[in-house]
Parts: sequence; structure tokens; C-alpha cells
Amino acid sequence: MNFHQSPNTFVQQVNLKVQNLDRSLAYYQEVIGFQILNQSATKAELTADGKTALLSIEQLHAALPKQNHTTGLYHFALLLPKRSDLASIVRHFSALNLRIGSSDHLVSEALYLSDPDGNGIEIYADRDPGSWSWHGSTVDMATDPLDFTDLLSSGEQTAWKGLPAGTIMGHIHLHVSKLNEAEQFYTNGLGFEVVNRYGAQALFISTGKYHHHIGLNTWADVGAPPPHPNSAGLESFVLVLSNEEARNRVIAQLREIGASVQEESGHFVTEDPSGNRIQLHI
Repeated sequence: MNFHQSPNTFVQQVNLKVQNLDRSLAYYQEVIGFQILNQSATKAELTADGKTALLSIEQLHAALPKQNHTTGLYHFALLLPKRSDLASIVRHFSALNLRIGSSDHLVSEALYLSDPDGNGIEIYADRDPGSWSWHGSTVDMATDPLDFTDLLSSGEQTAWKGLPAGTIMGHIHLHVSKLNEAEQFYTNGLGFEVVNRYGAQALFISTGKYHHHIGLNTWADVGAPPPHPNSAGLESFVLVLSNEEARNRVIAQLREIGASVQEESGHFVTEDPSGNRIQLHI
């Protein structure tokens, strides 16, 4: 499964703003199972393998609570290496008496929860891509009930040891203001392909025939405004492109459709029409 490697374009890291760093660190270590990679007084980078940052959390000065009915993060999604890893984290959450959501998406099995600031989290395991049902350029996905009995029968019942080292950032799902504007930006600008539509409310896009690297929805209201810059929520996310040529091509495409691309701290940064910030890495 090479959906999160070159030549595909994929999400590697998500950067969040939080109200209280200590509270968030306790949650992300004890509940989710991250390790701290780097930490300062106001910011920390979190990892599953001790080498690669998957999530950064930063405490803002005078941070505001996460605002509803705005654009930004719906959830970020951690992809586990194996189905048995998902079963293991279910047992861990059960031991904590944690309330979670769940779904069988046909292409994957997923759990849902939120951090102390209300940032959405999905933790999932993919089904074998050979079992995904494609109809031309469209893949079947659903929101069926998760069969916990079958899931928990998979693999050995090993003790919880945190996120497995092979965990990666599988995808990100965003609230956007207008779906048609977002679709133009992500397809014509960034080069993604639409692989599934959920009526007029959401769509799912990917490269390399993954079920989705990015989800986009208007569930926070059509025409939703961006949140206050100091509110908890999404700061930015990192998209990895295959090489410098691919990044230059994407930058040219973005500028052609009227999107702004700036260089910040050695990286190129753009914003979608809803104000979601994206770092373009290679």
C-alpha cells in the first residue's frame, strides 16, 4: 500500500491550535498514544515512531475556544498499520470508559472522538485495497455500523503500548464554505481527483486511487466564515508532493486559478477559498 508515498500527493502532518498545552499533551499521550518528539513552552510535536512528526499542537496567547459553524478542521485521521491495531485501541478506549463514535466505510473501519478543544479525530484501519469497489473513477463508501464483535476477534489480545510505529496521517477532513469553490481549488489547483460525492454536501478526493486523502464538506453551513485566528482548531496541514517539479507545477496551477502562494520559513504556503492553510512540502 503506497498511497502515502511518492508519486502521490498526501497529507503528512496536521498542526493544531489549542487552549492549554499541558491538557492537550496529557490527552494525546495517555488517550491517543502519541510520544513527544519535540517540545517548547508553548508547542509540541507528536510522533508514533519516535522520528516523524504527525501532529503539532501549539498553545496560543489568549486562545479562544473552538468556534462552531466555521470552516476549518472536521477531523484529522490516523491510519493504523493493521486491523488488529484498531481492535487493540478499541480495548484501550473501553478500559478508559471513553465514549467513541464508529463506522464501517466499506474501504475502512473507523473510530471517532474529539480532543479537549473539540478537534475531531478519526482512527482507522484500511481494508485490503483489492476489496474496494471502484466504478470507473468513483469508489464505493458508506457509513454502516461497525461490527465490533468481528473486529475484536481479530489478532492477539496484546497489552496497549500506544500508537504502533507504522501509524501515519491517513487523511484530513475539512469544513469548507462552498463546495464548488473548494472542488476547483483542490482539483484544478492542487491536482487531486474526486473519487466520491456525498450528495451536494461533501466530496472526497485523492491521488493514486486512494479512497481519500482529503474530505471536504459544508456541514458547518454553506457560506460558513473562517474562525477567529486565535480560536482553537486547525492552524495548517502539510501536503507532500513528489518532487520540486511537481511542487512548481502545483504552484503555477494555484496562481492560474487566482490562489495566493507565499514562501514562509523555507516552505510554500497557500490557503483554500475557505481559509484553510496548506503547507506544500517535497
